[in-house]
Amino acid sequence: MNSTVRTPLYQKIQDYIRELIATEGLKAGDRIPTEKDLMKLFNVSKITVVNAMVGLANDGIISRVPGKGSFVSNDGPVEVDETVPATPTVGLERAATQNKTRMIGLVMPSIYDYFAIRLVEGVQRALREKGYRSMILLSEGDVDKEKEAFKTLKEFGTDGLLVFPVDEENYNEEILNMKFNGYPFVLIDRFLPGVETNYIAADGRLGTSLAVEYMWELGHREIAICSDSPLQTITVQERIEGYMDALKNKGALINPAHIITDFNVGSIKDAEKHPLYRYIRNRMATAYITLNGRLAVRIYQMARQAGLRVPEDLSIISFDDPTSIVDEFSLFTHINQFEHDMGYRAASTLINIIENGVDPNNRYSKTLLNPELVIRQTTGPRPVQ
Repeated sequence: MNSTVRTPLYQKIQDYIRELIATEGLKAGDRIPTEKDLMKLFNVSKITVVNAMVGLANDGIISRVPGKGSFVSNDGPVEVDETVPATPTVGLERAATQNKTRMIGLVMPSIYDYFAIRLVEGVQRALREKGYRSMILLSEGDVDKEKEAFKTLKEFGTDGLLVFPVDEENYNEEILNMKFNGYPFVLIDRFLPGVETNYIAADGRLGTSLAVEYMWELGHREIAICSDSPLQTITVQERIEGYMDALKNKGALINPAHIITDFNVGSIKDAEKHPLYRYIRNRMATAYITLNGRLAVRIYQMARQAGLRVPEDLSIISFDDPTSIVDEFSLFTHINQFEHDMGYRAASTLINIIENGVDPNNRYSKTLLNPELVIRQTTGPRPVQ
């Protein structure tokens, strides 16, 4: 094991207690610092302290007496001074278990679509092969929640983090702090512009280029690209750049009206009030490339609500297949980003960093997977008008 690997916080607490017993000459039955004291001393959460105490108890170093506290063990019943005030027990302490295997933290905006499900499956497969466990926390697309997830996972003693960053114009500065402090992490699906880190993602430029090429072959010339994320996001930028480059290679002019970004599509019940609905209904474009599966479904629903048929009246290609985890039952023509492989390789990269240390020459693993176009039922020839 490389000496540069960080010591988990719960293990630091355990080392402190062992050293305290040895240097202070504590005897069986002597009280050790309270959980509250240890939380303050190490600036950690209660669950981190509980995790450390449970491990010491399982090793026979201390004995924990519900309502009384923790005491130096003598491998037998501990005599407790009944004059010492009792402290309440909590369900968290009873539920805590010793961390027998190494732990990886995974932070994602959500796990409610098939892209995320496949990604997590790939991560879990790599961890199982190497004897690691995972703890998954969701940021819900909020930078502050993402920061809190980082703190919680590191306090719990995770050996490293896999991070699917929040889709924000201003990225989380805690990612920079992890880099500067040497904490092992790998970014998934996107990277930070101007910041060297380990990351793995699908090639967004190539993905939109494949989509434009196929739509062009079908005769479409009014091709829109749609994103409900801010334009400044690096993932969105790359995909739009791929879209524009592909059109330029065809000798086509770029129509700014066909680059639709930074908007929110709420309930389909209110669709008729949305500018995108009017855009679709008026047939401003005959083909749509959406940068996520959720948006592809919304455009499909709006088209039907406007009395248009897919693919007879308009075609849709989506990043991230939104319809089925079983490829054979997919409805949408989509860009396959090989999410399972992405998750597997991200986890394998992180484990390698943990077990072998950070590259002394500051070389970072930057992996771009080549996506492929999967043709299904939402694309067809340009309609005759």
